[in-house]
Amino acid sequence: MNIKIVSGGQTGVDRAALDFARNAHLPCGGWCPPDRRAEDGIIPADYPLREMPEGGYRERTWKNVIDSDGTLVIYEGTISGGTAETVRAVQKHQKPLLQIDAAHSNPSDAAISLDAFIQKHRICCLNVAGPRTSQWEKGYIYTIKLLRTFLRKSNVISCR
Repeated sequence: MNIKIVSGGQTGVDRAALDFARNAHLPCGGWCPPDRRAEDGIIPADYPLREMPEGGYRERTWKNVIDSDGTLVIYEGTISGGTAETVRAVQKHQKPLLQIDAAHSNPSDAAISLDAFIQKHRICCLNVAGPRTSQWEKGYIYTIKLLRTFLRKSNVISCR
């Protein structure tokens, strides 16, 4: 499998997606704000992210949506803040969107939904987004579990 995972590098769900991809030896990347800023300071240089030439979190979010084939939004309970901005960007650009509410879906069931979503929309570059750590402390672990399960169970063989 060579699906590419992109995110904006923020703590929580974004960072979990990148860490998962790097540990699984999958291509990864995405756009981050100028100066590589995140809620925990500067995004470490070993994350393969490109800095936006200008703008901030919103512009980074929109660029990752535009550059990907589809977006996975992982959240718990309600969508707000930057996660809601991601959903708006996806809707505006009419891209495929899968929303996983961790309050109602365990990582195993969510992985099955993700596999079906990727198959249906032939996604080779998946944008992963969700709340930062300060908004959902368990988001990092949930995202890792979901993506690990997806990788084990996936029917995706290759992209482009």
